[in-house]
Amino acid sequence: MNLIDLATKSSLRKEPLGDFKVGDTVDVHVKIKEGDKERIQVFNGTVIARGRGQGAINASFTVRRIVSGEGVERTWPVNSPRLAKVEVTRAGKVRRAKLYYLRGRVGKSTKVKELLEAEVAAPAKA
Repeated sequence: MNLIDLATKSSLRKEPLGDFKVGDTVDVHVKIKEGDKERIQVFNGTVIARGRGQGAINASFTVRRIVSGEGVERTWPVNSPRLAKVEVTRAGKVRRAKLYYLRGRVGKSTKVKELLEAEVAAPAKA
């Protein structure tokens, strides 16, 4: 094992964040430090991108939501110690790896189709 592998292995998360994919609506629990206190703030939105390798040290994901008619995107590294957890509130059914086309949409067209539990249990036959 070389020196780079040792350095990256020590920086990886010990416990997984959660099983989420592009298109899912998630609640991201982020630790916010205010003075000497620390609290958890929840950012909810749609995952529009997973980037730079799933198990890599520099893996990241981007979540987008609409606030007061304005789109807000935040990108977090998967291995950040500031992330408490990621909860999937709704599984999305998408056919793309990146959902950047949602940036140009407003209103109801920003919604992603929901992946129903029946579709997860029995995938469609080709």
